[in-house]
This record gives sequence, C-alpha cells and structure tokens, in this order.
Amino acid sequence: MTASELDEVGPIDYLVVEFPTVRQQFTGEMAEELARLHSSGTIRVLDLLVLVKSEDGAVEGYELDDLEELTVLEDVELQIAEILAAEDVTHIAEAMEPGSVAGVVVWENRWAAPFASAARRSGGQLIATGRIPTQAIIASFEADEDDDTEAEGD
Repeated sequence: MTASELDEVGPIDYLVVEFPTVRQQFTGEMAEELARLHSSGTIRVLDLLVLVKSEDGAVEGYELDDLEELTVLEDVELQIAEILAAEDVTHIAEAMEPGSVAGVVVWENRWAAPFASAARRSGGQLIATGRIPTQAIIASFEADEDDDTEAEGD
C-alpha cells in the first residue's frame, strides 16, 4: 500500500467467536452477513480463519479457500490480506476449549475511514480503543429496569 492509501484506512478490529461442540449450528447465516457487510462497503475483511480444536487439544486452521461451504464469501477472499501472524493463531488456539470451533475475522471499519483519515491529517493519533460487550449493556439495562421497578414500589 502507498502512503496515500494507508492514510485512507479506517480502524481495524478483530473478533473470535467460539462454538462449543454441543452448540454448533452452522447455517451459513454468519457468512452471508459478513458478505453483505463487505459488499456494502461497511467493512473490508482483512483476514478470516477457522480453527478446530480437537478433544485432545490438537488444532487445525482453515483459511477461506479451504472451506467449500463458505462460497458466499468468494468476493471477500479476493481482498484478504492475511494479516494474522502464527503467534496470533497460537494465542487464539490456547484460549479455545477442547472440542470447539472458532471463527476469527479481522476487518477494516470502512465506514469510519473518512473520520480516521481526518483525525490523522489534523495531527491526531489513536491512543486507545475498546469494546463494551453486548452482554454488559443488556445487564446494565436490566439493572436499571429493576431499579425503576423497585422505586415505583416504594
């Protein structure tokens, strides 16, 4: 990438979704949603990997072109940069439970690229980023509702 192209890059995120053996219900819905986000320009997928950890702890990694059932992601595959390092994969595999499957996706937030680029041109630099888990937000809303219900009862 040229310096000009790098200046137009949005924030980069990743996620790892683990599926224990008893809860694996792969319907293709996740792949379709990822393809939709990519084709709409909301994100650009930079890396995608599926890890399978056997009960004895052995781990096998599969890239997009290894998985025939993910053909809906063929357009995504053309732009994958494969930025995950072997060390990254090792850390993810160590965190997985035996007998599980994990999907790893790294993406650029294309929707945020103009803002990020403007911030860089203004001399700004990203010094922190974070994510609030959805479960924490739900728990917070539920706690607020419980407090409101208790206050009404007083």
